[in-house]
Amino acid sequence: VPNKIREGAYGLGATKLEVATKVVLPAATSGIVASIVLAISRAIGETMIVSLAAGSSPTASLSLTSSIQTMTGYIVEIATGDATFGSNIYYSIYAVGFTLFIFTLIMNLLSQWISKRFREEY
Repeated sequence: VPNKIREGAYGLGATKLEVATKVVLPAATSGIVASIVLAISRAIGETMIVSLAAGSSPTASLSLTSSIQTMTGYIVEIATGDATFGSNIYYSIYAVGFTLFIFTLIMNLLSQWISKRFREEY
């Protein structure tokens, strides 16, 4: 947020709290929201930290308390495991990789859209 906008608010008699909440925060909303979306997108693509935090189990469950396996962890497990080349399990890593790619692409496009939609020109 440009200093001229802050100084203008101070010149009109606004306090520091008013400038922060009514001037700076609304002007920075697009960048804040876009960075949150990009952080979520980045976290989805990470393998090891999510795998360690989730328990790294090869089963999927809808329960929030049971361990799970990430998509990237599944790709690594199948690619380095005993799956034979040409089997359905082996080819499933391409479907999982494509799904991960599409989801990450959608998150990045959403971030760009939010950034452009709420950006304020000065």
